Amino acid sequence: MSLTPAGRRTAAAVLTAALLVPLAACGDDGAKKDTGGSPASGSTSGAPAANLTVLAAASLTDVFKTAGAAYEKSHPGTKLTFSFAGSQELVAQVSQGSPADVLVTADTKSMDKVKADTGTPAIIARNRLVIATGEGNPFKVDELKDLADTKLKVVLAAPEVPAGKYSKQILDKQEITVKPVSQEPSVRAVLGKVELGEADAGLVYKTDAESAKDKVDAVEIPDDQNAVAKYPAATLKDSKNAEAAAAFVAWLSSPEGQKILQDAGFQKP
Repeated sequence: MSLTPAGRRTAAAVLTAALLVPLAACGDDGAKKDTGGSPASGSTSGAPAANLTVLAAASLTDVFKTAGAAYEKSHPGTKLTFSFAGSQELVAQVSQGSPADVLVTADTKSMDKVKADTGTPAIIARNRLVIATGEGNPFKVDELKDLADTKLKVVLAAPEVPAGKYSKQILDKQEITVKPVSQEPSVRAVLGKVELGEADAGLVYKTDAESAKDKVDAVEIPDDQNAVAKYPAATLKDSKNAEAAAAFVAWLSSPEGQKILQDAGFQKP
């Protein structure tokens, strides 16, 4: 039986549709495979790709820039944006609902203040204080008690800043009275004053002094007179990238993350 032109067009359409069905099925199968953690999903590690905002203590500025670059390289499609400040400022941002995914502070007390807003924290590193002086230590500061000299311009972190709390702790323990010319909002601000010659000495973390070793000298403080700073990291419950945020926090405790932290002078958790 011969078909009319209209009939031939209908038969051709049916045949074309029949041929496309298996092709579409193959395409769907390929898409499903791509979303299962292959490079097409944005990461070679299985973690989902995302743009993450990380609120981090000021003393992590240099090392986290290095860590961030390494993490992005091994997690294609993921971008990390860091916001560095004193831990007390970061806690205030979280309390006010600022959008972010991860919080890393320089002490556990700051993290505890927002425990209702975070996942379970993990200690990723430790640190200790040193006395930062101008290059060459022109005022011959050799120990903590030298900071009591009223002729010295000493700067400290403010009492609400973790570095300020640790500074007060070790000075009180040694019964040393220091009258700082200023109290700064972050440990990096203390370091900056010494670097610029606006202060003769200041108490900073060992890693901060190491990051500016071409501009400042570091006077070690004996362990029995020192304090140990602990750095907890946690995801934020309001994060829109919960899985990716958890992957980054976990990575900070991984061998790769720990090597970067320890190469920068941080101590093991």
